[in-house]
Amino acid sequence: MDRQDWDARYRAAELLWGAEPNRRLVRECADLPPGRALDLAAGEGRNAIWLAGRGWQVTALDFSAVALERGRALAAAGPPGAADRITWTVADARTAAPVPGGYDLVLLAYLHLPAAGRRAALRHAADGLAPGGTLLVIGHDSTNLAEGVGGPQDPAVLFTPDDVLADLAGVGLTTVRAERVHRTVPAPDGHGTAGRAVDALVRMRRPDTP
Repeated sequence: MDRQDWDARYRAAELLWGAEPNRRLVRECADLPPGRALDLAAGEGRNAIWLAGRGWQVTALDFSAVALERGRALAAAGPPGAADRITWTVADARTAAPVPGGYDLVLLAYLHLPAAGRRAALRHAADGLAPGGTLLVIGHDSTNLAEGVGGPQDPAVLFTPDDVLADLAGVGLTTVRAERVHRTVPAPDGHGTAGRAVDALVRMRRPDTP
């Protein structure tokens, strides 16, 4: 989907991804001390707002201006002070080069691209990590097509933890966690569940400066 397609998709829904932060982000990052965060493909900002509510200074980047406008409105009604701690940036994660070493946390949540685009986004993300910084990647795993529910149905944009590690080989990050995780997917009518989805979760860290 191109920028116009995503703008149209966001216009067609009140909140495409909901207002609650991703549960894996909460689990992995709740204990991190607030610093500077970059949320790549931030969408309507649910994760950026959660981080800002915890004191992080967040750059929320997405190539859909419609999504980011939704994010601004959501942040204004969110935790006190959160809106003032978020910078909303319209840009493409595949080409946007963050300030080298500028962030203590970089998040890529459900950014699904063909392999070359994914690799470019991940490499930019790694470049943006400060010493001691955390990179967190979450997305629909390739096995979700056969073993899970929901998510993209194009295998070319799905990935595994090993794919992420291969994309980031040689960039100087250490692996904290690289695994498949499961989550329950609510039924479309809001009653019961549709099943379980399989996600890829990778957490990496840039070593502290000696």
